[in-house]
Amino acid sequence: MPNQNETNRKSFITQLNEQEKIAFLKVLVALASCDDNFDDDEKAFVKETAIVFGLTKDHVNEIMQPASDEEIITQASLITNRQAALQLIKEACFLANSDGDLSDREILLIGKIGQAMNIELEKVEEISNWVVEKIIWIEKGKIIFEQV
Repeated sequence: MPNQNETNRKSFITQLNEQEKIAFLKVLVALASCDDNFDDDEKAFVKETAIVFGLTKDHVNEIMQPASDEEIITQASLITNRQAALQLIKEACFLANSDGDLSDREILLIGKIGQAMNIELEKVEEISNWVVEKIIWIEKGKIIFEQV
């Protein structure tokens, strides 16, 4: 039985067209590459998400191509579904924090991406804070349950 998080993820995915799915992932690739540290875990995450989205290998190759910040902001503006936009901000925040090095450039780009999708900066900050708290909570759980 799928959990609520999986159900929410699938529900917004079904509302996206192919162009929006590609834009979603191109934004994540740009953020992962933003700090010049696009590691294998980040690449695997993007590829796995492309599969969940039902995209082809050709799409993945297109998604992995470098793009300027302006191009990424334009891609983000294609996403007009608010739930998808909020999910993209959440995933972007997780991705930006995944390597333990959240740069000023990543923070600025996430803010601009949010604005391009009509997400208020306060909401972007709220999502970012929630992501950081969740990461801390997960790490504390590993310590408590001796999984380190």
